[in-house]
Amino acid sequence: MKQRLFGKTSDGIAIELYTLSNNKGMEASIITYGAILVSLLVPDKCGKLADVVLGHDSLDRYLNDAAYLGPVLGRYANRIAKGQFVLGDVTYTLARNNGENHVHGGLKGFDKVAWKARDVSTAKAEALELTYLSKDLEEGYPGNMSVRVVYTLTDENELWIEYSATCDKDTVVNLTNHTYFNLAGHASGDILEHELTINADRFTPTDATSIPTGELRGVKGTPFDFTRPTAIGLRANQDNDQLIYGHGYDQNFVLNKSNDDSPSLAARAHEPKGGRVLEVWTTEPGMQLYCGNFLDGSIRGKDDTPYHKHQGFCLETQHFPNSPNQPSFPSAVLRAGVEFHSTTIFKFLTK
Repeated sequence: MKQRLFGKTSDGIAIELYTLSNNKGMEASIITYGAILVSLLVPDKCGKLADVVLGHDSLDRYLNDAAYLGPVLGRYANRIAKGQFVLGDVTYTLARNNGENHVHGGLKGFDKVAWKARDVSTAKAEALELTYLSKDLEEGYPGNMSVRVVYTLTDENELWIEYSATCDKDTVVNLTNHTYFNLAGHASGDILEHELTINADRFTPTDATSIPTGELRGVKGTPFDFTRPTAIGLRANQDNDQLIYGHGYDQNFVLNKSNDDSPSLAARAHEPKGGRVLEVWTTEPGMQLYCGNFLDGSIRGKDDTPYHKHQGFCLETQHFPNSPNQPSFPSAVLRAGVEFHSTTIFKFLTK
């Protein structure tokens, strides 16, 4: 595993970049700031490598990034209504950093902290462990929570992300990765011709502030029916209240899950020209599809590339948004002393 200095934060903390590689030529680079996936080199059907994730070349740009390019999000990824939830007999108040709601862990979530790194590679695969201690009432969340994220790159062109956490008080947790993928390459324009399949018969519609209403709505007959391979851009501009609320695709899908705890197939994306295929496997009950609706060219990424609307898509495996305030949703409560564990696999193929 390669390691180098990526930069230093304003308070002098050194941020390292680690590069994992496999025997197929694939490489994954991660920095200790935000546990961010910076780059991912993947071969196409002709064996040509391209970097298929949006990101930055310098730490300074990550420090000022407002689009969440590639980090681990927590303590609670996605939204909590009105920045508030009740656990036990206590009401916890969080930052309202997304209109009147809380999003992605707050003003200084897991995406904006320095993680400790350790090489945990084996004879079979290179792997990087990242750990962080989220202290009691950090961003308003209860309990001292120890978090561990392990990135593993296998020789089967799979990038595993394994999340685990324990806390000394009852708390809530929802961890995900917010990488933007473009299977033609990060600088190749929009992703609207990518063909997407999502293993979900239902999604969670929202109100105008992107908070789920509590309904589990069928996708059949809606722009959210990706049960068969469908170009992302085919129905993205339909006159639909959910697309209007999210300025495009920004919805949580209720995954069709098997009964066991092993990862199951959540989604499959195919870029027709280069032939790269991405499969997402997860133990999580939900997945957010977000298509870079707020990228407007003002963010300049790697190689000084301006990132425009729909230049990347995110497949954020997760518990449902606002689960702490929706008793009918799968619970996001982590009891004191109990270990949280979640696995997501990004598997790359060609077609």
